[in-house]
Amino acid sequence: MQAHYDLVIVGGGMVGAAIACALGNSHYSIAVLEQQYPAAFEPDQPHDLRVSALSLASENLLRNIGVWEGITSRRVCPYQRMKVWESDAEHAATEFNSATIDQPYLGNIVENRVVQLALLERLKTFDNIDLICPAVTESIDFSPGSSLVRLSDGRELLARLLIAADGGESRVRSAAGIGVTKWDYDQYALVASVKTTYPQQDITWQQFTPTGPLAFLPLSGQNASLVWYNTPDNTKRLMALSDEAFLQAVHNEFPDCLGTVDQLLERGYFPLRRQHAQQYVADGVVLVGDAAHMIHPLAGQGVNIGFLDAASLAGVLLDLPADEKSFYLKSCLQRYEQERRNHNLLMMQAMDLFYRVFSNDILPVKWLRNAGLAVADKLPIAKPHVIKLAMGLEGPLPALAKAP
Repeated sequence: MQAHYDLVIVGGGMVGAAIACALGNSHYSIAVLEQQYPAAFEPDQPHDLRVSALSLASENLLRNIGVWEGITSRRVCPYQRMKVWESDAEHAATEFNSATIDQPYLGNIVENRVVQLALLERLKTFDNIDLICPAVTESIDFSPGSSLVRLSDGRELLARLLIAADGGESRVRSAAGIGVTKWDYDQYALVASVKTTYPQQDITWQQFTPTGPLAFLPLSGQNASLVWYNTPDNTKRLMALSDEAFLQAVHNEFPDCLGTVDQLLERGYFPLRRQHAQQYVADGVVLVGDAAHMIHPLAGQGVNIGFLDAASLAGVLLDLPADEKSFYLKSCLQRYEQERRNHNLLMMQAMDLFYRVFSNDILPVKWLRNAGLAVADKLPIAKPHVIKLAMGLEGPLPALAKAP
């Protein structure tokens, strides 16, 4: 037997589940396919390795779809300040403060699992949504208006519109024949979950070095997430060290403001890639999140632009008349691509510029970027706009990402 749905969202991670929740109680029949349900949350658990810096725009979306309380009831860490510097943290640095734009904080550091748990919890309250989990996709026969998704347990789902929320190696995107433009950065990101001697902190920072930035993300209590961008060879060498030797390397290379790291809880790494789909929309398919774009994580904007995708696409679908039978056609969905593609491309290009400017040790360039950081800290007119950009509040926002 085949189950028929208006929308099948392949991928129930943060972005895919957010789209489903935004369409909860709508006239669309929806199936969400997720490979594995996240482990239950316990307050005394160590912090997960995978965390995200959620902007205020992302928070607004999550509030508007009834999910934010489910996140804050578990574990979040707001931060009020963000500092960026290279060689001289006292003179050649830029610090952003939420008080500059009369906001209580710049954003929140949240474990990805906490966000996904809250979204799936909310998703299950809607009668028009079926969460199929665990779900392993066996094959996808793409056909606009009648795509067939076969699962490994024998179930078959017929979708009028497929929504690809299945990551950078999207099977939905491949089935629909949509290509990508991509290249790998000569850089890896090593992520470590640690405990420090310092109590709860309210600042996230990045120090630029010739091999890549060193970044600090505060978590609740004395916990923190460290991100060490480095060359592939150096990253693999660091991963091969014992825990004690790795902590000594952190002590040697990270700035003094980190304080003493008492304990290494977990570490992992991943290669960095820029990738952009050649189109976001075709008849019968829409791409969102990493299936549409992958960005350098330098400014932590990956999941935030994914949530803006979710807000935009949900808004487009909700604006269509309930009796619109051609909702799966590109002509009905084109507004989503128009709203998101250029914005995402600009963000990708900005991250590329940062990567290239700060990834060389040519003396004149080094002098100019340090001078630029020093000057940027003293620009009262431009600074609020930069802060709002980092918070996702600068430029046109989808309605669901605006403050309630």
